[in-house]
Amino acid sequence: MFTKILIANRGEIACRIIRTCRQFGIRTVAVYSDADAKAQHVKQADEAIYLGGSIPSESYLCGDKIIEAAKRSGAQAIHPGYGFLSENADFAEAVEAAGIRFIGPKASSMRKMGSKAGAKDLMAAHGVPVVPGYTGENQEPTLLLQEANRIQFPLMIKAAHGGGGKGMRIVRSSEEFLANLESCQREAKNAFGRDRVLLEKYIEQPRHIEIQVFADNHGNTIHLNERECSAQRRYQKVIEESPSPFLSAERREQMGDAAVQAAKAIDYVNAGTVEFIVGADGAFYFMEINTRLQVEHPVTEMVTGLDLVEWQMRVAAGEKLPLTQSEIKSNGHAIEVRLYAEDPEKNFLPGSGRLEKLYLPTPSKNVRIDTGVAEGDTVSIFYDPMIAKMIIWDQDRPRALAQLQTALSYADIKGPKSNIEFLEKLVRHPIVVSGKITTNYLDQHLDEVLPQADAPSHHFMIAATVTALLADEKQSRQAAKHSNDPHSPWAIADGWRIGHESQRKLSFQWRDQMLDVYANGSQGNYELTYDGKSVSIRNAGIHGVTLSLQMDSMAQRYLVHNDTATITVHDGLARSCFERIPAFFFGDNKASGSGDRINAPMPGRMVVVKSKVGDEVTEGQELAVMEAMKMELSLKSPRTGKIASISVAAGDFVEADALLIKLESA
Repeated sequence: MFTKILIANRGEIACRIIRTCRQFGIRTVAVYSDADAKAQHVKQADEAIYLGGSIPSESYLCGDKIIEAAKRSGAQAIHPGYGFLSENADFAEAVEAAGIRFIGPKASSMRKMGSKAGAKDLMAAHGVPVVPGYTGENQEPTLLLQEANRIQFPLMIKAAHGGGGKGMRIVRSSEEFLANLESCQREAKNAFGRDRVLLEKYIEQPRHIEIQVFADNHGNTIHLNERECSAQRRYQKVIEESPSPFLSAERREQMGDAAVQAAKAIDYVNAGTVEFIVGADGAFYFMEINTRLQVEHPVTEMVTGLDLVEWQMRVAAGEKLPLTQSEIKSNGHAIEVRLYAEDPEKNFLPGSGRLEKLYLPTPSKNVRIDTGVAEGDTVSIFYDPMIAKMIIWDQDRPRALAQLQTALSYADIKGPKSNIEFLEKLVRHPIVVSGKITTNYLDQHLDEVLPQADAPSHHFMIAATVTALLADEKQSRQAAKHSNDPHSPWAIADGWRIGHESQRKLSFQWRDQMLDVYANGSQGNYELTYDGKSVSIRNAGIHGVTLSLQMDSMAQRYLVHNDTATITVHDGLARSCFERIPAFFFGDNKASGSGDRINAPMPGRMVVVKSKVGDEVTEGQELAVMEAMKMELSLKSPRTGKIASISVAAGDFVEADALLIKLESA
């Protein structure tokens, strides 16, 4: 086994490789760009070497810089991860030529898979089922149209040199063919530098099922069973699971045998994935071989109990495969989803920015979290916006789905928008629960799983309000501990004032709606009024992220995440997120031409006091500024008059509703 390797990647996969290396005492060398100088993979590795600019072409795609870094560090091998240079045959060849082991397949095997057309012909020659189609080099539009009519519609036009869903078109009639051909060739040329296409019969109601294969340099090739990846959006996988809910034991064995045959056809070594398209009748056809470790490899690890990165390194070091085919066992069911910084309501627009909050479920035998970021890190604009992979295991599929639903309900991300709510709706959708989803379903029915703009229900609003009240009271008690009179009744944030009703107004924003709730009471017992309805709350308390309460004598339980600025409430089925807004934004403290008091709208710190006793002030004039919930709040005079008293100074911490400034009586 190696004693030091360089990881030619970043983020989640780099951290995942480091984790295995630590278990075997292998030192790791990270590489990084300007944008990743403070990234987790840099912090976790034993050494880190700077490559260059943030753009991948200036750093992670610079093979010569990576090889030089490996030489400088004394690394014996390079692990490419996935993406970037992981399937670049020239890079793999250059690594080996430099006297360094490439932890992956041979360059010659990659080149055989570099052309979809050539790969398809090769597979057919070795008895691997392929979709009927045309893979010839003659790319004349008239000939391609003739071939299309021979294959019959519907069919798919695919870029011969590409992937990732680019350069692909589904055509359902000869009249549509030439226009789609031109568009596909243009996209292929721009994305891959070559406009050659191939034609394939389009399989209606298709499933995407892939087989994990492994081979060593001693003539051993085996498979580690399948992963089903049929839940896709625009050819991008959304849910991956094993075993497939569709395959019979007989079909699984047939596909495994075909995958092994495919690997042998290209003299494959190390980890690879053979992807098949499967029709409704169970017939399966070769699509491609991914000559690297897949993003979804943890699904296989969870059901087999194997560490695929360990196997990769052992094979690259010249060892035999640790197990034979008959020794491979599958136990239980595993499902993976990917948490992304993206906005599903804006066509999944990728996001970026600081992760103000990143709360993920605690890892256990049922829950695995693979991530390359931590709270406070930045999701960069330069790379894939994946935040984490959540992989769930249980004894069977229904239990694994239930575990996944629970795990997602505990997750909370603040900063860039995320796809959590989309994933929650998806994993509860009947088509997913039944195991009947096909690769085209989401593109045809996406609206069924997108977050809805309907106003939050009454109980969500009440739970958010109780969470805010309890948090305010906790903050008041903590502040009182540091005061001269920590047991003072004035420290209770219940809104009580001499001569005034002990009622507080709490204001929230949900999307673009402003919502007000009025509250009386304290310490978990409240009378609330929202939207003209009153409700009694008793025995409310928060333990960890669980809010328990009695609402009109009925016990309720919620998951809540409160970071002072926002409150997320989850009732076990769905979530709503509310932004806390100072109540005076909606009239309590605006210049109304009457009143003589300026009170703190919520707990906070005084930033500056811009007036002094005796000053003549005008209506709407800014008298002070306080900071609360990471915002600066402008406190303005409610009317024209003279300042009678000022109770605070810059730097003071004040409680909600505390008197700050008083005007002389009119």
